Amino acid sequence: MEIREALTFDDVLLVPAASSVLPSDADTSTFVTRAIRMNIPLLSSAMDTVTEGRMAIAMAQAGGIGVIHRNLDPEAQAREVSRVKRFESGVVYQPITLTPDQTLADAKVLMDRYAITGFPVVDTVGRVLGIVTNRDMRFASDDRTPVRAMMTSENLAVLREPVDRAEAISLMKARRIEKLLVTDGQGKLTGLLTLKDTEKSVLNPHACKDDMGRLRVAAASTVGDAGFDRSQALIDAGVDLVVIDTAHGHSEGVARAVERIKKLSNRVQVIAGNVATGEATRALIGAGADAVKVGIGPGSICTTRIVAGVGVPQLTAIMDAVR
Repeated sequence: MEIREALTFDDVLLVPAASSVLPSDADTSTFVTRAIRMNIPLLSSAMDTVTEGRMAIAMAQAGGIGVIHRNLDPEAQAREVSRVKRFESGVVYQPITLTPDQTLADAKVLMDRYAITGFPVVDTVGRVLGIVTNRDMRFASDDRTPVRAMMTSENLAVLREPVDRAEAISLMKARRIEKLLVTDGQGKLTGLLTLKDTEKSVLNPHACKDDMGRLRVAAASTVGDAGFDRSQALIDAGVDLVVIDTAHGHSEGVARAVERIKKLSNRVQVIAGNVATGEATRALIGAGADAVKVGIGPGSICTTRIVAGVGVPQLTAIMDAVR
């Protein structure tokens, strides 16, 4: 048996060289997959003490991506994904709505579930009838109060598609309102734009966002039917990146999981892992993975190498994966 020399990051240093680049001119953006660009090369770990909705929001605002852990039931994890996708948007497409016959109790449930403060009110075919906000609901004391009794239905602030951001902001400021309804040519609701989201865009110019102006978010899943069902719930919630999160990624189960998820959606990107060899990397790429997670036990608090005696020093593992 041949035992070769292998290196980790602490074993090497970068040799400084002459440079004409100023720190303020440095571009730290990179692609996590061919379809997803980040403005900083950082993803937060899919650990239950590290990443849920709040951390994922902070990561995306800073330009990276948070990976929501899977130590939650699928529905709860999907809600965390939705929380990120709805936190900061250009236009919130398919917003949560109410009908006139629903009640204050229904509105309170949705407010708590999605952390939102206002709802467009629509009829059975999606035509806009009004809007009800947290301010309207403060004056209703009975949970049985119907939405039609609380909503504003006259002099609504509405823009037709396509939305011009400057025009939308101007209208909201002129009307002193925080929410603007977006409709199609038939008066059917297509989206909701909020003043809060436009302000957040100014405060976080380097945020990592999708084509619809929403923060990007990743979430961990696993193998087998349970993992497939979880991945489906995450995709339905709008996740950008599914991470097949296993201790040993060079397995038939992981490859099969990648193949099944890629058949679910062409939009969603898949990271698979963890691996530590070039052969494993090729196998997952062959299964359809958009990126491969390299590293078995390299973390400062990880005990995999100590307990299982398995792993490859991280720098060598990355070099082997690239080759």
